[in-house]
Amino acid sequence: MRVVVVGAGVAGLVAALECAERGADVEILERGPALGLAAASWLAGGMLAPWCEGESAEPVVTERGQAALEWWPKWFPATVRHGTLAVAPHRDESELARFARRTVGHERIGEAGVAALEPDLAGRFRQGLFFAREAHLDPRRALAALAGILEARGVAIRYGVEADPRAVEADAVLDCRGFSARPDLDDLRGVRGEMVLVRTSDITLSRPVRFLHPRIPLYVVPREGGLFMIGATMIESDRPGPPTVRSMIELLNAAFALHPAFGEAEIVETGAGIRPAFPDNLPRLTRRGRILSFNGLHRHGFLLSPALAREAADLILPETETGHDPDHQRRSA
Repeated sequence: MRVVVVGAGVAGLVAALECAERGADVEILERGPALGLAAASWLAGGMLAPWCEGESAEPVVTERGQAALEWWPKWFPATVRHGTLAVAPHRDESELARFARRTVGHERIGEAGVAALEPDLAGRFRQGLFFAREAHLDPRRALAALAGILEARGVAIRYGVEADPRAVEADAVLDCRGFSARPDLDDLRGVRGEMVLVRTSDITLSRPVRFLHPRIPLYVVPREGGLFMIGATMIESDRPGPPTVRSMIELLNAAFALHPAFGEAEIVETGAGIRPAFPDNLPRLTRRGRILSFNGLHRHGFLLSPALAREAADLILPETETGHDPDHQRRSA
């Protein structure tokens, strides 16, 4: 079975690995000149946080996202399983209570508990929510690791190829182009996500910290070498280009409120990516003949790709065919 995957973002690489593991002859076509340069997943936070995401996402995201907590450590051992900490300023502790009501899988902790988890936040927050089972990873290292595993298995990744899935010769085509597939998916929309990467040696965090604020919710994700990824913006726009001044001011101000040491941090990189989303913010597998579209991951690319990729492999490989109508459209998560 020859399978061609169009797109080498997180969805494409995870799906390609699932197909290759089942014995398919897989090739990946990527329009960007190198890994990650045309993928929104290159700018992702890399949080594997199914219970936290339940605050704003459908319950099925929490249910299906739990598969990522086993899948990623298997293929990317550098996945960090230290949980997620959510905190709020004293004046906004009602936001913490609201977050707790809308989520499960957490433990309420007091000021001493916050300090025990993150000593550098000692004395700054009177209470928090600890999601002990969650994890995080560095998206760029994880994507590079998957590409290396695929290439070691004989899966070619051809860069600089602008492919139309309908013109690709293969037994099955997995369309993982993200927002680039908009001309073929009428109800796909773009949601801008903006981020800033900073470096400082003045603060250490062991896990992602969600800073809850009614106007500027924020997450800070630690990475190696004193790097921290700061993000959380969700802007209903498919406008390309760099982040706005407003977004950078809001993100950096919120990071400073989390800990003043971020005020002296070095700005290493800023970026904005267009995340693909359907009206219900849930991903879909849409099959038409030999082409299977895997899209609409919204802000859950690393979290939901493993579950969706398994389902995609079930649908396209002969030994796992389930007899669905070729024009059947399936909402998977």
